[in-house]
Amino acid sequence: MFFTFSGIGWLWEVGLHLVVDGMFFNRGFMAGPWLPIYGTGGVLILVLLKKWRSRPLLSFGLIVLLCGTVEYFAGLFLETMFGVRWWNYSDMLFQIQGRVCLEGLLLFGTGGLFIIYIAAPALDRQFRRLSVSRKRKRLLCVILCALFAADLVLSFISPNMGPGITSL
Repeated sequence: MFFTFSGIGWLWEVGLHLVVDGMFFNRGFMAGPWLPIYGTGGVLILVLLKKWRSRPLLSFGLIVLLCGTVEYFAGLFLETMFGVRWWNYSDMLFQIQGRVCLEGLLLFGTGGLFIIYIAAPALDRQFRRLSVSRKRKRLLCVILCALFAADLVLSFISPNMGPGITSL
């Protein structure tokens, strides 16, 4: 689920900027086609908010709080570590230090409900239907984790920065 949500997040961000800016930008801090903030948020929603799945309105509020916290502290960490911002909502209404904004949080809340009630159950069914052995599934996970770890290490050495990706 982590890699699926990270990949979908990357596609969302790249697609959004392709439409808005008319140019391809490899969004995010890492080189690979994944945005781990989306994977982290998606998995945390499924794990931490499981207890409240029967209460969609409460789930929505908790998703907004959870994703807002993840986005705020991820932005703070990246900015502190590298001195640049990968996102900046300073020009938007109802924002906190440019790291989170109400519009984004409402999108995350809606997306989180989509994950809980539609995407995760459908993905789980598809993953269970994969007609490969358990050994091959584990191998795939090991390969993905190794590629991700290598990308993470390289990205800390030389993060993905520049026009269309970061700002001061």
